[in-house]
Amino acid sequence: MGVILTPIITKETISLSALRGRTLAVDAHGELYQFLALIRLRDGTPLKDSTGRITSHLNGLFYRVTRLIAEHGVGLVFVFDGVAPALKAREIARRRAVRTRYLEEHAAALARGDATAAYSKATMTSRLTGEMIGEARELLRLMGVPTVQAPAEGEAQASHMAATSPRLWAAASKDYDALLFGAPRLVRFLTISGKEFLPSQGTFRPIVPETLELARLLDAWRIDREGLVDLALLVGTDFNDGVHGIGPKKALKLVQQHGRIEHMPAVIRDALGDPVVETRCARSISLPTSRPPSISSRSSPTSPVSSVFCATSASSRATGSWPPSIGRFGNDRSGCFNAYDTGRSVTGLPDG
Repeated sequence: MGVILTPIITKETISLSALRGRTLAVDAHGELYQFLALIRLRDGTPLKDSTGRITSHLNGLFYRVTRLIAEHGVGLVFVFDGVAPALKAREIARRRAVRTRYLEEHAAALARGDATAAYSKATMTSRLTGEMIGEARELLRLMGVPTVQAPAEGEAQASHMAATSPRLWAAASKDYDALLFGAPRLVRFLTISGKEFLPSQGTFRPIVPETLELARLLDAWRIDREGLVDLALLVGTDFNDGVHGIGPKKALKLVQQHGRIEHMPAVIRDALGDPVVETRCARSISLPTSRPPSISSRSSPTSPVSSVFCATSASSRATGSWPPSIGRFGNDRSGCFNAYDTGRSVTGLPDG
């Protein structure tokens, strides 16, 4: 779900035509989950092939990618998640519980013949398996679209790539987390259909692609990026619960007034549990170096940027051929896109 920043965000819409000739680092898992959620039959059953294998993710990926490239001239690099950080364990458990509940509600809706409710409930039951991820990467390879295997959070890797490579214009993700990870520019709602389904309301709403500039937002808020990370910790993220009663607006005022969490009133620091640990973990998402990540056929992580709060990384693997707008990389269509490293070991569990 990511951190909620909507009440304080100033965004600008952008047309797909304005993205022509630009290349985006895409949060692959976010896209695949969206396809699995929405590309379904009227009763909520996902698309399947003749053997019963789910194909919703492949259907959505093929048509969106081909249209973005062929009709709008957008370059794409898909970044896939690695091992989820240990701090995300509670959020993953929560998502699994939600999925179980909606599976039961979907079955109940089918039993009473309510196809509309069944579809709405089914959108919350998606599960992205390792097999599906492999199928998606193979499809992208066949289409000549490069993919990157992140050591941990794909969104963090995409943000780092956007921040350090002049060949990438922005990170593309629905979540605001990319801003915390240091993406200088974020593109949200990279969609062809122009609509988004709202499960809680059972209806679609119109959407258009939008861009957010990190530097412009920080200037408007009068804080720095570390302050934004502290703001997110107060609100709550996928990696911590936040402080009850503090939303984005109140969190922004606190950061503007006190700066870092360790300088805030004791009642707030205590509500975070162990603020020293929390802030140290958050600060591990340090600003990337100005030097772009190198691309080679071997692993040699050099940039001191961690994947996510307290999570660390090894190198990321990249495969495929770069779009003409950003050249080629590696040795004969394969190579290593150096990621980031903090010098600590990675611990975690598979996401989903």
